[in-house]
Amino acid sequence: DVKLGANKFTERQPLGTAAQTDKDYKEPPPAPLFEPGELSSWSFYRAGIAEFMATLLFLYITILTIMGVNRSTPNKCASVGIQGIAWAFGGMIFALVYCTAGISGGHINPAVTFGLFLARKLSLTRAVFYIVMQCLGAICGAGIVKGFEKGPYERSKGGVNYVQHGYTKGDGLGAEIVGTFVLVYTVFSATDAKRNARDSHVPILAPLPIGFAVFLVHLATIPITGTSINPARSLGAAIIYNRDLGWDDHWIFWVGPFIGAALAAVYHQIVIRAIPFKSRA
Repeated sequence: DVKLGANKFTERQPLGTAAQTDKDYKEPPPAPLFEPGELSSWSFYRAGIAEFMATLLFLYITILTIMGVNRSTPNKCASVGIQGIAWAFGGMIFALVYCTAGISGGHINPAVTFGLFLARKLSLTRAVFYIVMQCLGAICGAGIVKGFEKGPYERSKGGVNYVQHGYTKGDGLGAEIVGTFVLVYTVFSATDAKRNARDSHVPILAPLPIGFAVFLVHLATIPITGTSINPARSLGAAIIYNRDLGWDDHWIFWVGPFIGAALAAVYHQIVIRAIPFKSRA
């Protein structure tokens, strides 16, 4: 009797790789809200410098790519096109996360830092420091591009984010929320220590899915907002370009990514990992 057999021999673990044991995995304690001792540690400042340099390089390469595509208008086939812009953003995140993950965690994005802070993966002290350094790096990266190629930079509108013609501010906000959710959820999943302990027999390079998520989100939302999902990226471009176009919709590129990051943190920590419920057991 199939039904009797199913009732007698119930599936106690899901099939697939999740059926493996947790290999004595223990949930790490949440990071303290304030950790003054970090301020006297060189590793703390080294991590901030790594975030600064990574965001600087990120803005430099991606804005130059945008300029190259805009310069080939109206024949975008003469350049890498929108797909090339998406690859530039995704590829740079892949490379920079790979380079800085062991130093700072490779956030390169205030929204990622905010999401990880909400999940208590880092202290408020470090989160604020990272966001400041990311924004400064973005400003310097955009500034270097303008300093080298001011004419093409101005003609390309500085690579600023704004809601494109034919879309509403609500469309832009929604695109940024969902796009950042995809990114931050991927970050949580790719860096989940429990998954690494459970599925160590399945090799995974965390920067790869993160970079690929950035690439896919850009393919989907470049026509809507130019794609930010990174407040530092939008701030650096807006400050250096410094025109109304860069500031009119700027709030969208802070509010949207922060909401998306918060939703991803809640979804991963509460729904997927059920960490609050485990702590009560």
